[in-house]
Order: sequence, then structure tokens, then C-alpha cells
Amino acid sequence: MTQPQSTFQRVAEHMRDTAKLESTVALLEWDDHTYLPSGAGAYRAEQVSFLSGLIHQRRTTSELGGWLNDLATSPLAGQRETPEGAAIAGWLRDYRRQVRLPQALVEATAKATSLGQQAWVAARSADRWNDFKPHLHEILNLRRQEAELLADNGQLYDALLDQYEEGARASEITILFAELRDQLVKLLADLQARGQQPSGLSWRRSINLPLQREASPWIAALIGYSFERGRLDETAHPFCTTLGPNDCRILTRYHEDNFPSGFYSTLHEAGHGLYEQGLPSDWYGLPPGAAASLGVHESQSRLWENFIGRSEAFWRWCFPHLQNRFGSAWQELDAEQVFRDANRVEPSLIRVEADEVTYNLHILIRFELEQELITGTLQVDDAPQAWNDRYQRYLGIKPPTAREGILQDVHWSAGLFGYFPTYTLGNLYAAQLMLALQKDLGNVNELLEQGEFEGVLQWLRDKIHVHGRCVPPAELIRRTSGQPLSAEPLVAYLREKLEVAYRMV
Repeated sequence: MTQPQSTFQRVAEHMRDTAKLESTVALLEWDDHTYLPSGAGAYRAEQVSFLSGLIHQRRTTSELGGWLNDLATSPLAGQRETPEGAAIAGWLRDYRRQVRLPQALVEATAKATSLGQQAWVAARSADRWNDFKPHLHEILNLRRQEAELLADNGQLYDALLDQYEEGARASEITILFAELRDQLVKLLADLQARGQQPSGLSWRRSINLPLQREASPWIAALIGYSFERGRLDETAHPFCTTLGPNDCRILTRYHEDNFPSGFYSTLHEAGHGLYEQGLPSDWYGLPPGAAASLGVHESQSRLWENFIGRSEAFWRWCFPHLQNRFGSAWQELDAEQVFRDANRVEPSLIRVEADEVTYNLHILIRFELEQELITGTLQVDDAPQAWNDRYQRYLGIKPPTAREGILQDVHWSAGLFGYFPTYTLGNLYAAQLMLALQKDLGNVNELLEQGEFEGVLQWLRDKIHVHGRCVPPAELIRRTSGQPLSAEPLVAYLREKLEVAYRMV
């Protein structure tokens, strides 16, 4: 074995062992959101903090730095998109970031966010903002310290955003989002002026929880999610996490009087799970076995949740199956009514239950507020009022409670500043991927009407999943879709579908 190959294998083994620790932390956090006793929270935070410190040590050792310096100038690093070249590029990027962060800061952040998420669950349940406020103060201070250490160009928010979406810049996203916002506002006005608003009555029928708990794994399995390599559980805020190459966990939540909440949460998280299960498992723990970015990850979940799960063709297939499962609760309905209700556009308070048009306005609000929080132009004490004011300005509604306002998302309690814009990027990516998918597969609606999802999943496996982190996210989407990122495909998709749902054509 030549010297570069020997060094590569040494780093790979080191990183695979580090991934075992990281997956252990992920398991503890999954347990935190599912079965952890309420009295065990403080010790769990100590466990997560301790393990995070060990992980940081392994990721920043001088010995690792020496190995990476050797690899950086080796022939293996010359081909960025080979698995070896991508691994080296990813390791160097991660090392250069991590080595600038003191271990004490990493441990403090891990502890604060573990306690913060526990406090958020209790505060949200009790609708008591003041119970969570001191935790947000601490978390925000720690994340700002991190940004100050990482911000080469002086832009604190960019330093955090880049962690989730490589190469993204807030200034560029702001321009793109403004273009999208203006077109969505126009679309919303057109729907209200010319369209026949779906009643939404089919979605407001009560479906008992046992039936919902049967429907969710049924649809997840049908679109390809493997329960031999994953599971589905319940939590306060749906999410997906991976604990090993064959252990992907998705979580949803149910409301008896709001069936679409659990159904679409399951489709969404299953989309994330399909991506995780489609990544090269022999590269697990290394960059070629990791997702390209959170925006790309979100494109997978939103494609399954919305582009497929809210399509007319999907409901022509799915409706009779659910009608048989739900019995009298869905009698006197038909597929067209359910499709139309699934695409009802109406400003609302809760992001995860928002329609496709107004959803991105929810993201814009968070994108603006967290930039202001990071730079200090907005203080934590003033954040609830700023949240409510922004909702009034963009959506014309004002949250009556903190639970429906600033406490609705788990993200800030987990320290995930810079995460929110990846949701809208995912919507934009998904629109361009869907156009490419339709071009390659032909009439996708014919497949959906038959409940045949394998071809769609295989296309995503071949075009997106197999590449891991070998191709930067913006380049991956450009190559796959054949065009640079733009708001136009998403707006065109929404207009075409909603003109049918609103009977404007």
C-alpha cells in the first residue's frame, strides 16, 4: 500500500470510530425526544456534553491535522468528486472549522442545547415563554461566540449558515427569497381573486389515533422506507435522525382532529429517511456517505410530501385506500375533494402545517429574525413581539399565544441558527429536481396513479443519494436539473397545480 493510501485508511478508521461516538450522541438525543423520563434531563445533558467533548478532541487532534496536511497534497486529493477526493476535501473543511472552536465552548453548547430542548418542550406545553427565555439567551450567546471564531469575512450569520449549506451566503439568499416572496404574494392574490377556495372540510374530519398510527407506516413503506433499517415513533416536533448505516429513525405526531398533520409529517420525514437509507452505507461516517447539505436533504422530504403527496395523481390512487381504512369518517368524500383540500391556501400560524404558498413566508420571518438575533440588532427579550409583528406584516395574522408563535419550533432550543433558510432552498431544489425527473421518466402522474413509486425513488437514488457529499449542493442541483437555482420552477409548479385545485382552468 502506498503512503497516501495508507494515510487515507488511517484517517478513515479514525473518522469511523468518531462516527460511533456521534451516533451514540444521536441515540441519546432520539431517546431525549421519545422516552426519556422527565427527571433524567439534567444527567442526559451531562452525558451529551461529555461525549461532545470527546468527539471534538478526536476531530481536532494535531495528529489528525498532520495526516490531513499530507493528504491535501497527495494525488488522492486531486479528484474532488471521487470518493477519496471528496472524503479528503470534507475532512479538511470540517477540521479547519472544528480546530478553531475551543473544547469548552463545544461542551457548553452541547449541554445548553440539551437542556434547552427539554425546557422548550415544557415551556411550549405550558405556553410559558419566560420559562424558555433564559435558555435562549445562553444558547444564542454560545452560538454567537462560535460565529465570531469562524467568520472569516466578518459575516456572523454566514459562518453558521455555511455549516448547513456549504457555500451559501445570506446576501444571495435574501435576493432569491425576495424574488420568491413577490411572486408568491401575487399568486396568493390571484387565488383569492379568481379561484374557488377549497372548503377544507375533508381534512377536518376526526380520525381516531389508532387508525392514523396504522396509516403512517403503511404510506412510508409504500414509498420505499425500509422498516428493516429504520423505525417510526412519535415526538413533540417531527424529525429524522440516523444512528448507523442501517438504523434510521423517523418521528411524527398525531392529532385526532387534524389527520393531515400526522400524514404529511410522516411523508416528509420518510423523505428524509429515504435519503439517509440511500446514501452509500460502506462510506457511513465519512463524507461520501453523508448528505450533500440540509437544503438537498429538505428537497427530498418536500418532494415526497408535496410534489408527490399533494398531487392530484397521488390522491386518485391513495384516496380509496384511506377511505377503506377510515370507514365512515371518509364516506361521502371523493379523491378530487381531498386533493383540493390538500392544496387549500390560507395564511396560518404554524409553519409545519402551512400550505405550499405561504410556507416560505414562515421561513422568511425566521430567516430575518435569527439574523437580527445573531448580530444583536434584536434582543431576546424583544423577540416575541418582533415575531408577532412580522407575522402581522407578512401573513396578516398575529399569534395569540407563544405556543403558536415563537415557541412553535424546536430549532433555536437546539442551537440551529442558520438552519431555517435550508427549508426554502429545499423547496426550490425540489421544484427543479421534479422537472428533471419528469423529463427522464416521462409521465410521472401515470406512475403515481398506480401507486408505483419505485421508479421515482430509483431516480433519486441515482441522481442524488449515491453522490453523498462528493458534489457541493448547488453544483449537484445544477447538474441534475440542468439549470442554476431560480424561483421560477417552484412558482410555475405551484401556479399550474393550484389553478386546477382552485378550478381556475
